[in-house]
This record gives sequence, C-alpha cells and structure tokens, in this order.
Amino acid sequence: MYESGELSEEQSKAIAEELTVNWALREKFNVLKEALTRLNSMKLQSPRKQTIQGIMQYAMRKPVTV
Repeated sequence: MYESGELSEEQSKAIAEELTVNWALREKFNVLKEALTRLNSMKLQSPRKQTIQGIMQYAMRKPVTV
C-alpha cells in the first residue's frame, strides 16, 4: 500500500518518517520490497489441466446437508 501510493499523503509521510528513524522497521520493509520485486519478475506457470479439472469437479459437488 505504501509503495503503490494507496495511502493518504498524511499516512505516507508518517510511514516515511518512521522508516527514517526505525532501523528494524526499515530492514523489514527492505526485505519485503525485495521479495515483491522478485515475485513480480518471476514467470508464472499455468496449472496443469488435471488440476483445473479437479478444482472444477470439487466446486460442482452438491453440498452435504445434515
């Protein structure tokens, strides 16, 4: 939310300020930021057709009433 600009200006300023004074928070933030960068650069693979069919069959089952 902070990186994507979804917060208000006041919230963004508060987070930016806290990141400058809180070393532990800044380190955790940098780890999360790096993980997001890596995830966004990964090539996604499509699930196997067998997996999709299994999910669809499960979804179409009638609920059990007690």
